[in-house]
Amino acid sequence: MASSVAANCVATSRSRLLRPAATLWQPYRAEKSTALLTRRSTVSLAVSLVGQKHVADFFQQKNELASCIPAITNTRREALRRYAIVAEAQKAEYIWLDGQEGLKGFRFNEIRTKTRCLQKALPVGSSEFPDWSFDGSSTGQMDQGNNSDCILKPVFSCPDPIRGGNSVLVLCEVLSPEGTPHRTNQRRLLADLLTDEIQAQDSWFGFEQEYTLFARDGHPYGWPPAGYPAPQGPFYCGVGLEAVYGRQFVEAHFDACVKAGLKISGINAEVMPGQWEFQIGPTGPLEMGDHVMVARYLLHRLGEDFGVIATFDPKPIQGDWNGAGAHTNFSTKAMREEGGMVEIMKAIEKLSKTHKEHIAEYGHGNEKRLTGKHETASMDTFRAGVADRGASIRIPLPVSLANKGYLEDRRPAANVNPYVVARMLIQSTLLN
Repeated sequence: MASSVAANCVATSRSRLLRPAATLWQPYRAEKSTALLTRRSTVSLAVSLVGQKHVADFFQQKNELASCIPAITNTRREALRRYAIVAEAQKAEYIWLDGQEGLKGFRFNEIRTKTRCLQKALPVGSSEFPDWSFDGSSTGQMDQGNNSDCILKPVFSCPDPIRGGNSVLVLCEVLSPEGTPHRTNQRRLLADLLTDEIQAQDSWFGFEQEYTLFARDGHPYGWPPAGYPAPQGPFYCGVGLEAVYGRQFVEAHFDACVKAGLKISGINAEVMPGQWEFQIGPTGPLEMGDHVMVARYLLHRLGEDFGVIATFDPKPIQGDWNGAGAHTNFSTKAMREEGGMVEIMKAIEKLSKTHKEHIAEYGHGNEKRLTGKHETASMDTFRAGVADRGASIRIPLPVSLANKGYLEDRRPAANVNPYVVARMLIQSTLLN
């Protein structure tokens, strides 16, 4: 009898599994059935189905998603039996950029995604994730609706920490219908720059991504309904209910980045209340950009669940409040070796000659941030200094003391494209 019921359960449609007939659910309480109707992570779904103590069993088989379905015998006195359905398919979230970061207002971002179901799972890092396409006329990347397909070319993959199981995140470059790099494809411009000669310089990048949290209604997250919080001062790297706004969300994002295998190196609360930072690196130029973009995706995706907006606007709050930047640490092998300060100073001299070109590429709305106030240098001037957070280029004090290390470019806005920053630094210091 039990095997017959199991067979019927397996054959039941997806909608039937989520909302079974009342006779199958009589032993269950209302809260267990209604829990299935809410959008939750895989772990939460497991808890609602089988209880906390069975979650470990629920995920015991790697790369398999087990769904426990209750099967009822002809009497209520018989024990509830559960049968596992094993799904070998794989959910792959394809991620790409529409190239409009900072151009759609602080509520919106440039990340686009859609999900593909692969009937045969592929390992993370595989080169076999298939190309896909999307309607470029709906993302502002193609003008004509009658020939609007853009191609998605997978370039990086990692585990999906939100869906779990064997699900993956697949970062893609955008190609035109002819198969050439799309005008919004800044990653390819960087990749083409990395010749054998440039790669021999072994350049490293560390990207400090600042962002600001807002509630769904557009009000700064954690700020009083009317008026302002206390002036800046207690919030940078603060601890405590009055000093920190949004830590639960930030920790969830940090955890997701770690589980995805990203090279995230830290987080901290920033100077303005409700403003935070995460750091990616040090790592190579392409990997830095890939990991930053996936980390940005996770930030926005988790914002859906937490009900918060994470914006990279360089000056989200006008007045006596810090803006949001993307300070970028840069070094070459020669800079990191003994006596590397000489190479650092040579690089700074070269950067001084291409200042205007960098400013033009370092993010939309950056002129509102680079005013010479709030730990910035004016966008109209270039200067460098040791431990000077009001400089265009800062030499950290430990670097000065060690006479080797790296420089920090403090000019990029928070909404800058990380591939652009890496390309500009390489062009100015290693090619010019």
